[in-house]
Amino acid sequence: MNNVILQMISQYEIKNTTDEINALKEIIQELVLSGLSRGGFFSEAAFYGGTALRIFYQLDRFSEDLDFALISPNRDFDLTKYFGFMEKELKAYGLNLEICTKEKSHYSTIASAFVKGNTLEHILRFFPKRENHKYEHLLKNLKIKFEVDTCPPSGATYEIQYKLLPSPHSIKLYDKQSLFAGKIHAILCRNWGLRTKGRDLYDYVFFLANNVSVNLELLKNKLIESKYIDSNSELDVEAVKNLLITKFNEINYEDAKKDVFPFIKNVEDLNLWSKEFFVSITSKLD
Repeated sequence: MNNVILQMISQYEIKNTTDEINALKEIIQELVLSGLSRGGFFSEAAFYGGTALRIFYQLDRFSEDLDFALISPNRDFDLTKYFGFMEKELKAYGLNLEICTKEKSHYSTIASAFVKGNTLEHILRFFPKRENHKYEHLLKNLKIKFEVDTCPPSGATYEIQYKLLPSPHSIKLYDKQSLFAGKIHAILCRNWGLRTKGRDLYDYVFFLANNVSVNLELLKNKLIESKYIDSNSELDVEAVKNLLITKFNEINYEDAKKDVFPFIKNVEDLNLWSKEFFVSITSKLD
């Protein structure tokens, strides 16, 4: 196996096949990011979302997707021009993966694509000594989605971070305050019917535990874009707290826990989850 891949695997605590799959996906995510960086992608886009929080700010849960937003709106943005850079990076490390676009059923400002491949093939390549045939029911085809918001709301602030593996490269990403704005927007507006994505709640706790303030300008613009508030609304920290408290009184926390279970090591961390818990910790928001 490639020595760089061995170095990357050594950073994980692998106890079972679920851990193997999560590590495999995250290493592929990092290879994709490296390829995008080589292709100049981050001169016009920034990385955000749960995976950005995981890779660059030590969020202690795995995350499935790669989310990006253009720095300046461009409805004609062509994501496919970066496919060659990603494919070259993946092949350089011996990965047999396909990159394809997601066909749109209706007009959207989101450009989407998938990295796809055979999970068992790559698990055996990464972890050749494991008896993975025992776990074939877990090994569906590997699919990592990445999306680019081509017309994002204004107000985000950015920073540059550097990674040494698989080889030195730089990534432009939302800073922590802007990432927090995106997470609060997701809690309030993500369309899961009556359900709330538990991963959003888990990340919310992470931001508060790390004393991160929220980028109010970006949050307001995202809420206006989603028609959650109107453009004349005042949005200060107290108003955000009130919106969140209303939401926290509506959530089914048992469903939210089930969503996040596969992505965390210590499920005991969720024992306190309740409307009382989330309403109480929201007082820490500033």
